[in-house]
Amino acid sequence: MCSNYAVSKHFYVDILGLKVFAEHYREARDSFKLDLELPDGSQIELFSFPNPPERVNAPEARGLRHLAFAVDSVTQVASYLESRGIEVEPIRVDECTGKQYTFFKDPDGLPLELYQAGGIGL
Repeated sequence: MCSNYAVSKHFYVDILGLKVFAEHYREARDSFKLDLELPDGSQIELFSFPNPPERVNAPEARGLRHLAFAVDSVTQVASYLESRGIEVEPIRVDECTGKQYTFFKDPDGLPLELYQAGGIGL
């Protein structure tokens, strides 16, 4: 759910590079539904509604905590995002796996993670 459809569509399509495979405007709801495909074939649905309520953003709140993207190089993708004006947290190393990861946010402040995984690019 996004607060500004055009801004969020630009972020997910033009900056993150996700592929649009369907886009619908639902007049009765004054709402867009955008289906986005990830490189591995999975999908994200982006919705817009007039005046959506604020999201509770406490990390331990019930519901979706964050969305993680497996990338070949956390450093390269983080640098790319920063070059596009996206603030990225310092890269850390997962003490359990030894792999790099970092966080950034979408236009509505939703937490997104880059996780070193190899084989799947963003």
